[in-house]
Amino acid sequence: MLYVSPQPEPVDFDEKVRQKGLAHLADKGIALDRPLSKGTKINSYWTGCLPELYAAYSGVCAYVAVHFERVTANGSVDHFVAKSSRADLSYEWSNYRLACGRMNSRKNKYDDVLDPFSLTNGLFHLECVTGRIYPNPAADNDVKELVNQTIKRLGLDDPDCRELRARHFSEYISKQFDRTYFRRISPFVWHEANRQGLL
Repeated sequence: MLYVSPQPEPVDFDEKVRQKGLAHLADKGIALDRPLSKGTKINSYWTGCLPELYAAYSGVCAYVAVHFERVTANGSVDHFVAKSSRADLSYEWSNYRLACGRMNSRKNKYDDVLDPFSLTNGLFHLECVTGRIYPNPAADNDVKELVNQTIKRLGLDDPDCRELRARHFSEYISKQFDRTYFRRISPFVWHEANRQGLL
């Protein structure tokens, strides 16, 4: 994972998402300052801003830090603070993280994942050749635990994620694509390779 710089909400977000969402909650009598009752479903107006969210974050999943194409991948709006926990944040741009379908599904409603909007770069380290991800050895134990919990929850070190990161590094090293493309398609691997002086 890498730090993700929060981007401003689209000019029509308030009209397209927030106002409709808050009106919907009011119509259903849902209190904004309380968790949703179990089984409560609310309208997914946030999907209306997915194209803008994708564009704002250059198509990079906030959690696995890899670019994905909307045509071939299931891009989604992740509510960093779960809808079930905070109804008032269900329709707030600042609570949205661009996520590929797999990462959104794994994060689900859990609150033990580090927020890409507030983390510090360098907490997650990478073995570029193997694709293994692990906490910065120099971090204190509490931080290491948070990083490990995030890795575990999101499955960031599963075989598929390892293979993808190792392949991106290998393809760059073998000159299958240039540095600019490498940085765009796999920013975490690029960042780690750069930090380690491998570029």
